[in-house]
Amino acid sequence: MDFTSEQRLDDGVLEREFTLGEIPGILWTPASASAPAPLLLLGHPPLGLRKMYPRLAARARHCAAEGFATATIELPGSGDRPRWPAAEQARADLRRAMEAGEPVSDQIVDALILPLVDKAVPEWQAALDALLSLPEIGGPVGYSGGVISIGIRLAVVEPRISAAVLFAGSFVPRAMFDEARQVTIPLHVLLQWDDEGNNRQAALDLFDAFSSKEKSLHAHLGGHTGVPQFAGDAAAQFFTRHLK
Repeated sequence: MDFTSEQRLDDGVLEREFTLGEIPGILWTPASASAPAPLLLLGHPPLGLRKMYPRLAARARHCAAEGFATATIELPGSGDRPRWPAAEQARADLRRAMEAGEPVSDQIVDALILPLVDKAVPEWQAALDALLSLPEIGGPVGYSGGVISIGIRLAVVEPRISAAVLFAGSFVPRAMFDEARQVTIPLHVLLQWDDEGNNRQAALDLFDAFSSKEKSLHAHLGGHTGVPQFAGDAAAQFFTRHLK
């Protein structure tokens, strides 16, 4: 891990950009901490870190106020990373189906999500290796938001992740339901009831599939970007309960 820039935000949070091989990322650490801070991995949609930065930084600063370090990385094929023709074709097929008012086929969902999960999860694990080697970062670790299928896979294969906040706002391949049944860590799941790009019933079925003994579903009225502020507060309380 090589740090490429550093700045103090106005609330004292230290923001450092880094690269891990070809993968860009950002690490935020609280203004002051008497011990290594627990870590939250901030997931996000594949729109590029530059576009997502305002929302990610706001989430990071909110978490820092609760004593958490947070980090995120650029997803494969996004931002300044090399283009991924297969993913771009899948996104084009998805847009075409939705604009035509047609059902989104399993083939489109699989082509869009499954290769992304296969590539992104090992990169998140490599980032986790590097982050946990820093003296200011300690366990336990949580995962928050982003493409829900990535969160599911990480919860299954990465034992260092102790709890997760998942956002039911992206398409989920049928194969991921089998993986969801292997998830046992505590879960806090957010669902926007009127999400224009999400199948509500599929999201409810996915929640049923999780095998976690502690799981809660928090549904709110509104579209994809209408998550209320108090939902973020509840998610922070969830992580405080399980990681501190």
